[in-house]
Amino acid sequence: MSLAVLPGVVIRRRITEVSRRLARCRQELQVAEEQLVHFSDSEADAHLRSLVSETPVADRELRTAARHAAAMTGHRDRLQAEISQLEERLDELLDHLSSRRNP
Repeated sequence: MSLAVLPGVVIRRRITEVSRRLARCRQELQVAEEQLVHFSDSEADAHLRSLVSETPVADRELRTAARHAAAMTGHRDRLQAEISQLEERLDELLDHLSSRRNP
C-alpha cells in the first residue's frame, strides 16, 4: 500500500514501530561490536600461538577463532545494513507525514 493513501494515525504507528526496531538494532550493534573486538583479539592471540608452536592443535584453534570472528563480522555487517534500511524507511515515513501537514 502506498504511503499516499494511509491515514496519518497509521503512518505515526509505523514511525513508532520503525523507531523501536531501529533502537533495538542499534543496541544489538553495540553488543556485536564489543563481541567482535573480543573475537578479533582471540583470533590474533591464536594466530600468534600458531606461529610460535606450529602444532596442529594451534592451527585448529586459529581456524576456530577465525571462524568466530568472521561470523561476528557478518552479524555486525547485517545489523549495519538493517539499520541503514530502517533509517531510510523512517525518513520516508517522516517526510510523508510532514508533506501531509504542509501541502
